[in-house]
Amino acid sequence: MSVALMWEAKAAEGRGAELLAWARAQRLEGSPLRRETFRAPGDRVLVITWWNAAYDADVPELPAPDPELVSRPVHRWRFERVEDSGD
Repeated sequence: MSVALMWEAKAAEGRGAELLAWARAQRLEGSPLRRETFRAPGDRVLVITWWNAAYDADVPELPAPDPELVSRPVHRWRFERVEDSGD
């Protein structure tokens, strides 16, 4: 079974590049199966990590950055893989 963790933050005005650099520099305890970092208009940064673990497993997550770096609290979601039904 695998679980994907999504971490998304919106940078404070004019700090998008700094938030992206901060997110890319964060190290996790343990190694995810995969890790991808994205950016989007509005200075948003998204990090997805995949883990070989149960949905409710205790796996490392990215922390929240300093409040001055973001314009709102970090959003976090957890997803589990669904097997393709062949449709």
